Amino acid sequence: MTNAADKIIVALDVPTKKEALALVEQLRGQVSFFKVGLQLYTAEGPEIVRAVLSTGARVWLDLKLHDIPNTVGRAVESAAGLGVQLLTIHLLGGGEMIRAATSARKGAMSILGVTVLTSSTEETLREIGISGKIDDQVLRLAKLGVENGIDGVVASPHEIKRLRGAFGDQIIIAVQGIRPSWAAADDQKRFMTPRAALDAGATYIGIGRPITKHPKPREAVEKILEEVGG
Repeated sequence: MTNAADKIIVALDVPTKKEALALVEQLRGQVSFFKVGLQLYTAEGPEIVRAVLSTGARVWLDLKLHDIPNTVGRAVESAAGLGVQLLTIHLLGGGEMIRAATSARKGAMSILGVTVLTSSTEETLREIGISGKIDDQVLRLAKLGVENGIDGVVASPHEIKRLRGAFGDQIIIAVQGIRPSWAAADDQKRFMTPRAALDAGATYIGIGRPITKHPKPREAVEKILEEVGG
C-alpha cells in the first residue's frame, strides 16, 4: 500500500452496519483506515467497531467526547477496550476533562483533540461567545490539549501549517474538510484538496461524502490516489 493510501481515512458516513461493511469490503486493497462517527455508532453501537476491526482494518472512533471528566474517562476506557486506533474528544471540555481522557488511554490508542469544527466560521464562534480568529482559537485549544497529554488534534486543513509551526512533528494532525478538486464542498466552510492538505503537513486526511456518495466508491478512491500521487 502506498504512503498516500496509508494517510487516507474513509469516513463511513452510512446509516447501517450492512452498508458500512459493504463499503469496507469494496475498498479492500485501496485503503485500510475507516472512521466511525456519530451517525453509524448511534445506529449500530460498539458492534460496528468490532465488525470493521475484524476485517483487519483500523478504526478512528470519532465520537467527539465532551462531558464531565469521570464520564469521559470511562468512555475512553471502553473505546480502548474495543481496540480502536484513534478516538476524539472535544478540547472545549477543558484541562481536567482532557487529563481524564488521556489518563484512561490504554495500549496503542491515540487521543485526538477536536479544536474548531470545519463547518464553523468566525460568526459561529461569536454566537457562542468566542471572539477573535478561528486559527487563534485552534492554536489556543491545541496548546491546552498538548499540555494535558493528547496525541494529536483534529482541525481544518487551513490550520495545518500553524499547528506544525507550533508543535513540529510532536503531534498527529488529522484533518477533515477534505474535498478533491472534482467534489462539491457541501457544508464544509474550511476545506482543501487532498494533495494540498498532505503538502501542508497533515498526518491523516479524513474523506467521507466524495467517496461514500460516489456511484462507484472504488473509482472515487482511485481518483483521489491519482490526485495525491499515491
